[in-house]
Amino acid sequence: MTRPLHAVLVPGVAGAASLIEPLSAALDGTGPAILPLDAGLPEARREELMDAFGAGAVRGSDGETTIRSGGKEVGASTAVIIGTSGSTGTPKGVELSARALLSSARASLARCGAADGDRWLVCLPVTHVAGLQVLVRSLAAGTGPVIAPEASAAALAESGCAHVSIVPTQLQRLMDDPAGPAALAKFTSVLVGAAATPPALLDAARAAGVPVMTTYGMSETCGGCVYDGVPLDGVTVRSGDDGRLRISGPVLMNGYHGQPSPLSVSPDGGGEFVTSDLGHVTGDGRVVLRGRADDVINTGGHKVVPGEVSGVLATCPGVKDAVVIGRPDPEWGERVVAVVVPADPSQPPVLELLRNHVRERLPRYACPSELVLTESMPVLPSGKPDLAALRQAL
Repeated sequence: MTRPLHAVLVPGVAGAASLIEPLSAALDGTGPAILPLDAGLPEARREELMDAFGAGAVRGSDGETTIRSGGKEVGASTAVIIGTSGSTGTPKGVELSARALLSSARASLARCGAADGDRWLVCLPVTHVAGLQVLVRSLAAGTGPVIAPEASAAALAESGCAHVSIVPTQLQRLMDDPAGPAALAKFTSVLVGAAATPPALLDAARAAGVPVMTTYGMSETCGGCVYDGVPLDGVTVRSGDDGRLRISGPVLMNGYHGQPSPLSVSPDGGGEFVTSDLGHVTGDGRVVLRGRADDVINTGGHKVVPGEVSGVLATCPGVKDAVVIGRPDPEWGERVVAVVVPADPSQPPVLELLRNHVRERLPRYACPSELVLTESMPVLPSGKPDLAALRQAL
């Protein structure tokens, strides 16, 4: 059995409420599956995405639905298609079922200690899975979300919400605002995900009484499925022989639109998604991330995991934020480059300080051989560091 797919144009975070009705109908089966798209995308790009995923109609920002030619139906269990992050080329369409989305939402509500009537604040794009899941949690809890186009201290303080999901950049800006820590501390839970959060930022937030929880996940797992290193109820994470993390449980996607299923069979006979993330699971069940396998830097025959190095750099005095990337080198193949936002721009850390800090914790070959200082880190709409922009800038 199949069902139609309709694209829904969402005018930024401010227009997040326009997705609630079609999302609710997609989840309960009374409406078509939906493809949320940012209304701010160039028209040609929107058309390209709708053609790629076979949307048979488009619901505009005004709520009017227009039929499109060439539409194709999706599987009956698919409720939402999310395009994986990327600014060029055609992204993969992650097909998510109502069962997976609601399983994720209910497990998240339980982990956050959500009580009856608790409301969620939406300040992330709902065309990405993290923002979408805030809406799903609200629907699962039977409450209406509050929309905040900007995650400002004033918006948080006035929202009356108990829970919020943000990215590290938003957390940093709120902590830099004199009124931010107090506004954040009023929440029952503050979920921070999409990218690694600097340890110093987490420490500062927790010291200020902010109930922050780090989340790890991806579109393929309906968003965050590991909170503070512990998998949500029903989710299993293990490390394979290749060091890549493997995830199984009811939060997994159906598959990629129009492509063979990427899911393998898990040890218990269910589906299992092999991520691009390197890591391991400790004896007490905590998930420890190292970084992405496809970002590994090969320098002089040694393999360096950028996420490990940037994690160490984030604990170095004078460093506010850090990202590590590889840069072509005629002698070593690639060199390790540290892109750093200094805590104090007037006294930025020097390369030797960073090298010594890394050398005390990681092999010598993981030490950065080049330092690039920047006022701020470029990020994608999803909140992840924009590595393509950094590489292009270099």
